[in-house]
Amino acid sequence: MNRRNMVYEGKAKILYEGPEPGTLIQYFKDDATAFNKKKTGTLSGKGVINNHISEHIFKALTDIGIPNHFIERMSMREQLIKAVEIIPVEVIVRNIAAGTLSKRLGIEEGTPLPRPLVEYCFKSDELDDPLIAEDHILTFGWANDWELEDMTHLALRVNDFLSGMFAGIGIKLVDFKLEFGRLYEGEEVITLLADEISPDGCRLWDMETGEKMDKDRFRRDLGGEMEAYAEVARRLGILPSADVKDLSSHRKG
Repeated sequence: MNRRNMVYEGKAKILYEGPEPGTLIQYFKDDATAFNKKKTGTLSGKGVINNHISEHIFKALTDIGIPNHFIERMSMREQLIKAVEIIPVEVIVRNIAAGTLSKRLGIEEGTPLPRPLVEYCFKSDELDDPLIAEDHILTFGWANDWELEDMTHLALRVNDFLSGMFAGIGIKLVDFKLEFGRLYEGEEVITLLADEISPDGCRLWDMETGEKMDKDRFRRDLGGEMEAYAEVARRLGILPSADVKDLSSHRKG
């Protein structure tokens, strides 16, 4: 990896030039952040687990026809992905009231919603990713009508699939965020699911105990973050015999 040029470094990942035009290598870091970098830390082995969980989910989404940027996992921490132009809008799907929704509207955390709620945030660390409406997206040209329709439709399809997948292993999918990108193929522009899907961007609760199995353990100083992430991976059949302490040895090479 040292021989390739870095294209972008984010809070949890680094993007490098890929081996072929139109590709990138996505490297998963152990850095942990919350509240838009107001809280930071390191969770040794997080990048390894998130790489494997995201690979597992993106492969499954490919199988049901969800277009996405994933090509293949290259190593314990690296994925080969399609280079896309990221749309500066995060799409959040909520099934149960939690986090900022509960704070904004005074709804008790854990209250099931009557239907999946789709929200949008403008991707801006400087502005703390503010909540926006569909009209904001269209007025400021962050996405056009059909891209917004595609993102919303795909997000709800992903929600249906992931809700069932996680329920099958005893986990509630409370909410999650998605990012999308544009792939240019000649004159055609395709909307693709991008970034990652992992406990970093999903709220996951154990169905029996209500125990949090996601980044809220870091946000709320609950401890046991890596054990929770590893348990999600174990239930998905990923890294079943890996010891959390061993995962930190798989560093950037």
